[in-house]
Amino acid sequence: MQHDILAGLRSVPYFSFISDECLLSLASHAAVKTFPRHSIILNEGDPAGSLYIMLSGKVKAYLSNEEGKEVTLSEQCAGSYFGELSLLDDEPRSASICAQEKTTCGIITKSDFKTWLAQNPEAALGVIKGLTQRIRHLTDNVRGLALLDVYGRLSKLLKELASESDGKLVIENRPSQQELASMIGASREMVSKIMKDLTTGNYVRKDGKALIINKKLPSSW
Repeated sequence: MQHDILAGLRSVPYFSFISDECLLSLASHAAVKTFPRHSIILNEGDPAGSLYIMLSGKVKAYLSNEEGKEVTLSEQCAGSYFGELSLLDDEPRSASICAQEKTTCGIITKSDFKTWLAQNPEAALGVIKGLTQRIRHLTDNVRGLALLDVYGRLSKLLKELASESDGKLVIENRPSQQELASMIGASREMVSKIMKDLTTGNYVRKDGKALIINKKLPSSW
């Protein structure tokens, strides 16, 4: 189990420059907890707290307002993580997390993280380098929202969600059209129309729960 948690920690951007030996000592502090389907793991605005490493299951990170309108930020599966910002500041949680299916996480508390960092001062520079990469990635996302049209944002998202398998790009757990629309700040109707055109042009196809990108997506729509 510790090695699964280590793999999850390795995927956190600001841990990418820290040795496995050092991270394994942090992983040893993790407690394991399982959350039932549809349960709210974190609420936006909750006090800062722990880092969660996903060992199994699927979650949705989202924002919502008082009228109940939601914007999906991401969907995450085993090997991913959330709550990492809370380890570094005392600000409230920036998003809500809901379990889309039964989900098991390794949980590292903020106090354990601080103790580990004090015992491993060389890890601090690695955290700083990792945060720099994170800032660059967020800047690129903002650029996409500001400068790309709906198709450009959808195309960019599909490529980010996909991973290579047998020479093809595959999105293993295909998001719904409403979820895609929420992720890029567009209407479901617009996303539906674009996805229909991409399917008709044989750019993408459904395969069970997966979405296969058959060939390079067009530069514009």
